[in-house]
Amino acid sequence: MADIVIPADIKPADGRFGCGPSKVRPEQLAALADAGAKVMGTSHRQKPVKNLVARVRAGLTDLFSLPEGYEVVLGNGGTTAFWDIASFGLIREKSQHLHFGEFSSKFATVAKKAPWLADPSVIKSEPGSHPLPVAEEGVDVYALTHNETSTGVAMPIKRVVDDESLVLVDATSGAGGLPVSAEEFDVYYFAPQKSFASDGGLWIALFSPKALARVTEIAESGRFVPEFFSLPTAIDNSVKDQTYNTPAVATLFLLADQIEWMNAQGGLAWTTARSADSASRLYTWAEKTSYTTPFVADPAQRSNVVGTIDFADAVDAAAVAKVLRANGIVDTEPYRKLGRNQLRIAMFPAIDPADVEALTSCVDYVVERL
Repeated sequence: MADIVIPADIKPADGRFGCGPSKVRPEQLAALADAGAKVMGTSHRQKPVKNLVARVRAGLTDLFSLPEGYEVVLGNGGTTAFWDIASFGLIREKSQHLHFGEFSSKFATVAKKAPWLADPSVIKSEPGSHPLPVAEEGVDVYALTHNETSTGVAMPIKRVVDDESLVLVDATSGAGGLPVSAEEFDVYYFAPQKSFASDGGLWIALFSPKALARVTEIAESGRFVPEFFSLPTAIDNSVKDQTYNTPAVATLFLLADQIEWMNAQGGLAWTTARSADSASRLYTWAEKTSYTTPFVADPAQRSNVVGTIDFADAVDAAAVAKVLRANGIVDTEPYRKLGRNQLRIAMFPAIDPADVEALTSCVDYVVERL
């Protein structure tokens, strides 16, 4: 097995297919080594670094066509930190959560443990599918997940009910690669190590005016909120083009460069079409190949940014991934807790659809020789 050598002429130009951290474009790294070197190691309270934050905020406003009154907010800690932040500063009393995989369940767990909140409502479906939210009396936050990274399931984002409740969307692996309309959410939050081809450690959230008002309401209610989790603090710093805590400047630089590349190519319409092209090539191959099947049975629920492909029992997907890795094609292994005989393939906008197609040829080559 270790001796299988994939011919260079069928290999992808870039062999990175990880679902996070994801492929960083070589052009981003070159820009970091050039222009980025001038801001690395300088104060995050001074203009050069604040300009990076301003580029991120302006770029995301353009990319997502944010309406007047929406605000781009940043903070340290990633999506995991944002679940805690939301439990302190966005849920008034009760939330409803959709649970359809490893990551979509985590926010519900946080809300359930918070002693100042009522027990959340949880609607669950089996991995490989997604449930739908249901209007529910007493719920003031509907917590959705745009893309379940562990299973390769994506769901459309729609408002649940037209009232004072908020729609919070975990878009960690969906943002930038899946279509969404700002009118359908109140907080759309994500981290930069997926479609935005940067490193982790930051959370970014797009807030509607209604969500900003909720933040103020809760802050004025007297609820104790640790300063690290304070949304008023994060918002106040963001509008000044800075973060409350010292950020990773290289992460900000790579993020800003990726956003500007996305907008220059044609914005969200272009990025989502590019990921859809990759997905079409992957799923078409999986459906026509005798030993593979898309894990997500319903084509309408298949993700365009994270593809999960089951293998027949006669083919050891782990062995395939091992050979691919030995040949420089990396991070195709499935999510560890899902426990399936499959490969998981990222198709974020930085990944060339032609490389996804080349990957499928390499898998065929390896399987024929195992």
